[in-house]
Amino acid sequence: MPFCGNCGNKVNDNQAVCLKCGCAINQAFAEKSSANGTHNKIVAALLALFLGGLGAHKFYLGKPIEGIFYLLFCWTFIPCLVAFVEGIIYLVMSDESFAAKYN
Repeated sequence: MPFCGNCGNKVNDNQAVCLKCGCAINQAFAEKSSANGTHNKIVAALLALFLGGLGAHKFYLGKPIEGIFYLLFCWTFIPCLVAFVEGIIYLVMSDESFAAKYN
C-alpha cells in the first residue's frame, strides 16, 4: 500500500487524492516512497532497545543531532533509559501514527 508524498498517510492504489491532507496523489511517487523512503518501526524499536544508548535509532530515523547528543551523554546511562522507553513507545505506536511522524 503506497503512502502520500505530502503527509505520509497510507493511500489506496486507486485514490487520486489523499483523504488526510487533500493532496493530489502522484501514483509513481507514491509507489516509490512506499518502497524506498520509509522507516520500519520494528527496526527503530530494536535499535532503540539494543543500541539506543548510542543513539542508533535516532540516526536511523533521520535525526542526527539527537543521535549526537545520545553519543555525547552515553557515559551517564541516561540515554539508555530514554531509548528503552522510546523503544517501547515505538512498539505500541500504530503503524499509521509512526508513518506520519517518521516517514
